[in-house]
Amino acid sequence: SWWWNKMAASLATLSLRSLATSLRTTAAAAAEGHAHHGGTKQWKMVSLLVAFPAICLCMANALVSEHEHRPEFRPYQHLRIRTKRFPWGDGQKSLFHNPHTNALPDGYEDEH
Repeated sequence: SWWWNKMAASLATLSLRSLATSLRTTAAAAAEGHAHHGGTKQWKMVSLLVAFPAICLCMANALVSEHEHRPEFRPYQHLRIRTKRFPWGDGQKSLFHNPHTNALPDGYEDEH
């Protein structure tokens, strides 16, 4: 799992550097009065070489980490506080509730 996190961080750094370089180039061309040529090609390459691999790595990380064991439920008073009901369903489950990984105030659903 640390390898996926390291790759995601590296891709994020690479994309930020690419964006900074692009902004500097655009600002320099605008200051000199030159027309901006090749912007579409540059963003297409950034999308293909940075965004698409980053999405693939995030998807692979989600698929791999799906099979990890969930932590034991401990009824801490400061967690899972419900001061009012959610406006959907039974009022206890969040909007994107997963019964295997998201505990309710009294424990996991599949343990009941």
